[in-house]
Amino acid sequence: MKRMIIATDSCSDLSAQQVESMDLKVIPLSLEMEGKTYFHHPDERELEIKGFYQSLREKKVAVTSLINVGQFLDFFEPILKEGHDILYIGFSSALSGTFQSAQIAARELKDKYPDQKLLTVDSLSASAGQGLLVWKAYEESRKGLSIEEVARFVEETKLKICHLFTVAELGTLKRGGRLSSTAAFAGTLLKVKPILHVSDEGKLVPLIKVRGRKSSLAKMVELITECIERPEDQTMIISHGDCLEEAQQVGDMIKEQTGVKEIIYNPIGPIIGAHSGPGTIAVFFKGKKR
Repeated sequence: MKRMIIATDSCSDLSAQQVESMDLKVIPLSLEMEGKTYFHHPDERELEIKGFYQSLREKKVAVTSLINVGQFLDFFEPILKEGHDILYIGFSSALSGTFQSAQIAARELKDKYPDQKLLTVDSLSASAGQGLLVWKAYEESRKGLSIEEVARFVEETKLKICHLFTVAELGTLKRGGRLSSTAAFAGTLLKVKPILHVSDEGKLVPLIKVRGRKSSLAKMVELITECIERPEDQTMIISHGDCLEEAQQVGDMIKEQTGVKEIIYNPIGPIIGAHSGPGTIAVFFKGKKR
């Protein structure tokens, strides 16, 4: 029986249980560390997340790679062969070339499978911000909407998915090439903890600089309180770079100040974690705007 399959990539940082509950198809992104390539699957079959963060703490460098067109062809085609339609919601095109690869693959498959639909949507999001958007798309699909209607909902909703996060230390950003050595040294010396977000263009942008970890987390909660939309109706995701206890403390502060309905805690996967590092705390929710 023909049905709509929602697909995404592993940068969405959804757990294996979440993927299973939504019956998603997930294509893994990869990284290289010490000469070995690992694919990040939600079930961590090749790379266990806690072990990955321990490697980062030991100053090992992880280099991430995009998904190429051939990999997307191999991912999409078996689903189309079974007669299903696909809605692919991908990692921000401003942060990776992965989405462009998906678009090229979709165009190549269009003529080969004229009776199936393969729609691609650029989430302009990352990590569990992308995952939250996928979850909202799944909820809409359960209402019996068409694939075009769900895709339209995703397009209309994605710029209300807010991403706020702060890193524990600047060394990983420096080692991953996202921050100069001089800036990292100066920031570490001054104990600067930047709060960053993902812009409307899907780019990673510094929002404000705060001195000290405790102050940065308090400021992030303050910013969330200012822009969250109907918190009493929302499920929020807080992701963390192997620092669950601290993430839960942030969650308690958010609950106290906003009355948010529910908070889910997920680890930040290795694709984003390779750049953000251990101790990162990220909050994803629906706001009035990004």
